[in-house]
Amino acid sequence: MSRARIGTTNMQKTRPSRMGELAAIMRAIHQTADDEPKILADPIAPRLVDVGGGDDDELGPLLHHPFAKQWRAGFLIRNRYAEDCLAEGVARGIRQHAILGAGLDTFAFRQPTWAKPIRIYEVDHPATQRWKRDQLAAAAIAVPENLAFVPMDFERDSLAESLRKNGFDLGAQTFFSWLGVTQYLSQGAIAQTLEFVLAFPRGSEIVFSFILPFATVSGLEGDALAKAADQSKQVGEPWLSTFNPEDLAALLRAMGFSIVVHMTPADAQERYLKHRRDGMQARRGEQLMRAIV
Repeated sequence: MSRARIGTTNMQKTRPSRMGELAAIMRAIHQTADDEPKILADPIAPRLVDVGGGDDDELGPLLHHPFAKQWRAGFLIRNRYAEDCLAEGVARGIRQHAILGAGLDTFAFRQPTWAKPIRIYEVDHPATQRWKRDQLAAAAIAVPENLAFVPMDFERDSLAESLRKNGFDLGAQTFFSWLGVTQYLSQGAIAQTLEFVLAFPRGSEIVFSFILPFATVSGLEGDALAKAADQSKQVGEPWLSTFNPEDLAALLRAMGFSIVVHMTPADAQERYLKHRRDGMQARRGEQLMRAIV
């Protein structure tokens, strides 16, 4: 299998991506600021991040932007959708879950009963994983037995070899999640990772997020998207790739995925936000794709 780059080249080496930290802060805020039922019940995120710590020159403009609530909904929906798809995969026999660019993902630490039979692999830069494990230890959060941390230098290491060294079965049906990452990579690097997934047995799948071209997103969300890209660049994490959904879906089919599902904003609204009273709405600038081998 080919070498695949799944992280940012300019990621800070002593702590997780600041934009990745933003996702965890948004999940933490949701637990107290938004109505029931929760889009994503995540009791772990508030124990890993300082919500007030996001009120700085880097994240403050994003957390307090007028579009922040819709933005928060997007962060929540992408994790919820990936976990819902994983549950379907486990029901049909998948027993491996790889979280690519895991950052402060908390699924393994709040996993439901149906996830206990599967093996979970968090893939990320060694420095990010050390920071996360320190946060977990400080919060007295135990590492579950079915979780393996896979440290990987994305600029030098092989994804296949890094996984294999940590007990991953390269010949088994696998579910991959890849959230909040593709905008930081070149389209060539994205294609490499998708080709890596395609090498797995039929029934394996990947759920990933992507950013739409800026010119196609207007108004308040367009302003929020531009600010996010600018803040990301300022912290050394520039955005490199955006996709038109129709073009991306066509690319996935041409690559050989047997089923491609585009989660549109309308789909997200109907599935996760219908009848909510807290004003949360689906965002358009970041969307989700599900591709099954």
